[in-house]
Amino acid sequence: MEHHVEVLIGRVGHDRGMNWRDAAAMVLLLALLTLVGVGAHALSGSFVMTHQPAISLSPAALPGYALRTTLRMLTAMIASLVFTLTYATAAAKSRRAEMVLIPLLDVLQSVPILGYLSFTVAFFVSLFPGRILGPELAAIFAVFTSQAWNMAFSFYQSLRTLPTDLDEAARGFRFSGWQRFWRLEAPFAVPGLVWNMMMSMSGGWFFVVAAEAISVGNVQVSLPGVGSYVALAIQNRNLGAVGWAIMAMTATILLIDQILFRPMVVWAERFRYEQAAAQVFPRSVVYSLFTRASHLRAAVAPLGRGLNRAGRMRLNPPVNLPRPALGSRTRRLVDMVWFALIAAVVGWAAAVLVRHEASALHWRDVQTAVSNGGLTLLRVLVLVALASLIWVPIGVFVGLRPTLAEKVQPVAQFLAAFPANLLFPVVVFLIVNFHADPRIWLSPLMILGAQWYILFNVIAGATAFPTDFREAASSFHIHGWRWWRDVMLPGVFPFYVTGAITASGGAWNASIVAEIVSWGSTKLNGSGLGAYIADNTYRGDFPRIVLGVAVMSVMVIAMNRAFWRPLYALAERRTRLD
Repeated sequence: MEHHVEVLIGRVGHDRGMNWRDAAAMVLLLALLTLVGVGAHALSGSFVMTHQPAISLSPAALPGYALRTTLRMLTAMIASLVFTLTYATAAAKSRRAEMVLIPLLDVLQSVPILGYLSFTVAFFVSLFPGRILGPELAAIFAVFTSQAWNMAFSFYQSLRTLPTDLDEAARGFRFSGWQRFWRLEAPFAVPGLVWNMMMSMSGGWFFVVAAEAISVGNVQVSLPGVGSYVALAIQNRNLGAVGWAIMAMTATILLIDQILFRPMVVWAERFRYEQAAAQVFPRSVVYSLFTRASHLRAAVAPLGRGLNRAGRMRLNPPVNLPRPALGSRTRRLVDMVWFALIAAVVGWAAAVLVRHEASALHWRDVQTAVSNGGLTLLRVLVLVALASLIWVPIGVFVGLRPTLAEKVQPVAQFLAAFPANLLFPVVVFLIVNFHADPRIWLSPLMILGAQWYILFNVIAGATAFPTDFREAASSFHIHGWRWWRDVMLPGVFPFYVTGAITASGGAWNASIVAEIVSWGSTKLNGSGLGAYIADNTYRGDFPRIVLGVAVMSVMVIAMNRAFWRPLYALAERRTRLD
């Protein structure tokens, strides 16, 4: 079966008159463009650190705040998509690049959002002094760091687990590298990428408070948005405002799901890799509206044809043409030089870091950070294991039922997007009144948002699971535990590994808002590396922020190298053998 890039256009119908679908589609497009224009106009305003616009807790301000927050997230999503297509492709295509890019991605994923804000907010503000654009870019970059990494992992996993028969078909058609990517690899990766884009949007909502209400030492920035609204409501212990924020988030997430993600899920269905037709297809009112609006389709037809021609261009030679092969000695020599270069760069960076931090830190600080890191590591391992036991069966059950997945998707997005900060009133009340141990009962907040990476990826894997495989299993009467062991778990395993890796990184990242919580003047500290980084960020202690981030990065990389990467390699081998 040949996969190719398909565009959302078609031939103009026989009815040349403007129909109601054209009118409705044009109204929707104009409304969206107007909202984008209103939000973009706000970026041209001035900004003075000592005279920032006040955040209002009036419910009437929430629609405008929701619009500003949504535009930041969509901008970050576009940047994340560009990053994914370039970074993940480079890592998947080049073995030597992979040696650098994938460990670097582990590091980037392990750095908490406060770690980025500690060093980037001043940079972005200085780029545009006196303009709101600087703080806006800082917030967008913070949201980007909560979206990009799992999208990159998903796309990388798809490129590395391309089925053998598709690879052979591409070679048989003598596709060039450009044609192979746009007509085979990118379409194959679309279903998993779409689900991870939804998860990334939810991840942005989870960290929206930290992204919009920035507090790093003496730097205090509050941008108009839902995150700043929530931060002010928590500070003032205003339960009514928290309720209004939940309602605004719910409405916004549902609108984004119906206008953006539900049509994308329907569109991604055409890229399912299978030989038997699916029995049930997901539906979208918006998707149907635009595909049946004949005049709108005619207007974008030239663009669609241009993109289709671009994907078919042969910009370089076919990938199966013989190339000059390096001898084994030459190849080993090149590898040794490459390894030496990587080691030199890492060693130089470590030396600079140690020299910079040595004067401000002592061995006691290192011991404190490492012991806190060990506590957070234990929490992450236990929570990811529990989440896997719960959500893998549920994800398979939902993914195999497109009608149910259509209903579950917006609910799961809302739950994934629900910021831990909004639960602080309940958590603080329960822990204080029942004299519970914060070191235990604050832990579930770490997995609150991260667990959904597992669910979304398993749903994506089950959705993409070929129908003909399921029919073959049914024909051979494979049921019960044997069906799980021999059919479904191997089928979703690559997707699960991607979800588990990103869930693990998300749990580490969420520790900065889960291990230390406050409600008004009441503050609970559950200890751990997240609490260590958050506390030093609020105090502006940059040497200890760097130490905490470094310890977290080392632990995450060690965990990925020792556990998750071998599972990744196993998933890749099984997929290619199948």
